[in-house]
Amino acid sequence: MRTTLKRGIGRGATVNGNGRAILPPGPYTPVRVYRMPPPQRGGLRVAGKIVSWLLAVVVLFAGAIAGGAYLFFHHSVAAVAPHTKADKKATEQLAGAVDPSKPAVALVIGYDRRYGETGHSRSDTIMLVRTQPNPPAISILSFPRDLAVDITCPGQDLGANKINAAYAFCGSPGSMSTIRALTGLPINYLVTVNFRGFTQVVDKLGGIWIDVDRRYYHSNDNTSPGSIDRYSEINLFPGYQKLNGAQALAFVRYRHTDDDIYRNARQQLFLKAVRQQIGKASITDMPRILHAIVSNLVVGRKGGGAPSEDTIFNYAQWLYGLPKGNIFQVKLTGLTNGYSDSLGSVVNYDSTAMAAAIRDFQHPDVAAPEKAASVALHKNIGKDKAPSPPQTTVSVLNANGVAGSAGLAVDGLDKIGYRILFPQNDTPADAPPGTCPRVHCFYTKVFWNPAKKHSKPAARRIAALFGQADVVQLPKEMKPLTNGSMVIVAVGTTFHGSLAPAPVDHTPPKQPPSVVFDASATRGLLTKAQHKVPFKLEVPTLLATGSAPDTGTDAMPIRTYKIDGDNRAVRLTFTYQSGGYTEYWGVEETDWDGAPVLNDGNFDNKIKGRQYRFFWNGPDLHMIALYENGATYWVTNTLLDSLSPQTMIAIAKGLKPLGAVKK
Repeated sequence: MRTTLKRGIGRGATVNGNGRAILPPGPYTPVRVYRMPPPQRGGLRVAGKIVSWLLAVVVLFAGAIAGGAYLFFHHSVAAVAPHTKADKKATEQLAGAVDPSKPAVALVIGYDRRYGETGHSRSDTIMLVRTQPNPPAISILSFPRDLAVDITCPGQDLGANKINAAYAFCGSPGSMSTIRALTGLPINYLVTVNFRGFTQVVDKLGGIWIDVDRRYYHSNDNTSPGSIDRYSEINLFPGYQKLNGAQALAFVRYRHTDDDIYRNARQQLFLKAVRQQIGKASITDMPRILHAIVSNLVVGRKGGGAPSEDTIFNYAQWLYGLPKGNIFQVKLTGLTNGYSDSLGSVVNYDSTAMAAAIRDFQHPDVAAPEKAASVALHKNIGKDKAPSPPQTTVSVLNANGVAGSAGLAVDGLDKIGYRILFPQNDTPADAPPGTCPRVHCFYTKVFWNPAKKHSKPAARRIAALFGQADVVQLPKEMKPLTNGSMVIVAVGTTFHGSLAPAPVDHTPPKQPPSVVFDASATRGLLTKAQHKVPFKLEVPTLLATGSAPDTGTDAMPIRTYKIDGDNRAVRLTFTYQSGGYTEYWGVEETDWDGAPVLNDGNFDNKIKGRQYRFFWNGPDLHMIALYENGATYWVTNTLLDSLSPQTMIAIAKGLKPLGAVKK
């Protein structure tokens, strides 16, 4: 993938992180994982968790759903409602507000309002965030700010320009109409965030723990005003660490030695880090944190107000129960860098790739981590593995009173490949009275037959095709209508004749790991560091092909540091050459078992007696942790997850105690 390069400065410009091109860390390194103490279930603890998850929604929507504990709702909701003429005008384009029982989309606009600036600044961040109830998931789609698109403001077409110019030309109404025209998606909520002010939130939280992939350094001391080499200063070292607000802002806004693709990845990494950290905030901290949020945040729904207090509380409860790993970062592929005489460097997109990204955004494959893990580990992962459509028998009943509705559902399921079993008269039948509380079912009900193996996961997969559908166990009185089917669908009134597209399967194919044996690359570095830490260090004996310790100017191939109080950590940073570009992956080793990032894994698995925890981003393995020797060792993929799952797993399995590696 190629993206915008700024006047010859880009990922391929050089191999260092001091303002010259460099890329992020790698995904499949063994890590030591600690078992966390069971969560407390006291009333205050649960209330605090709901508050925390509510704030997490604020961050995931860049604040789309605001508030705190229920006592704080009234003040917070009123404070985040749109107040400016532009934001109120933008809400006129919104679809109706919804609660967690239905899919919802929010447009998040992050801008950087500088002191003394008048008019609209260009938007720093543009992303869509979508929630869906069944199966529960959040998907995020970010747009490079230099993406060349047709800019539209309400009632006028301003022609081709960079997507962030829409906000500069006519504020949030311009961004809203431009994104709607580009994606064709209905949008339920508008969120605008002053990211410079949002650093206050990070500081109120006491900082944010982020896995910094490599050395980031730039100083303006030796550059003259107006020079193209004079940009935001940054000075970050590699490794898992706590960043304050200013450091976090510098990290998420950085793009001077790579481009917007990596910037978007850093921003999404930041959102995940906030979600991991937010649970540590105490309920007494909430008023201060909420004040910082509502001072820099606008959340709008159709009609100009903020979401209702009930809607906010329902989202908080929904997010509290969201399964780990069910947040999906959609990748926008098919991007190429270009140049325009009037616009300068731009990013061009492929319309087919854009359509594919929008489809993945609307229909995230919630089963992707389990499917990818099953391929990479050569065994089934997960107890509820859904059978394929040809292996699933289905009966369809009419529960909405609309003639022919069940027949349309049958046609849709048949085209996907499901085996339809009809009642004795070979036609769809009506659902029996009592199937739903009212005469007709509002939402479609999908029943799983407990007498049939794997029927429950099969029912969940079918329910996703109907959008809003309830998955329940088949009652005894309905068994005569099943004809032995695994799944029985009672079509509700929300079904309008067509099924939602099934998620596209992006499971990586079976392939050997791309690694080379090179224990000598880091054995000497780790030997010198061993006396500085109280735990056993481990050597990555297998490296991703095309990798080497980062030895560029100002780089740090190894870093030994205090990570939390008296706990120690060692970070190894590797460069990875991919398609002519330089990316970064890393190995973190520490005796600290309280790292927030370790609580976000999808599942644990033993490989040859060693305990690993897997952290998937859809079908990509972003991190793998190994727990042994009273320490934790984790391998982190590049920012773009460029290392294959098989490569990541091989690197993790290749971690060996320092004393056992002689060559």
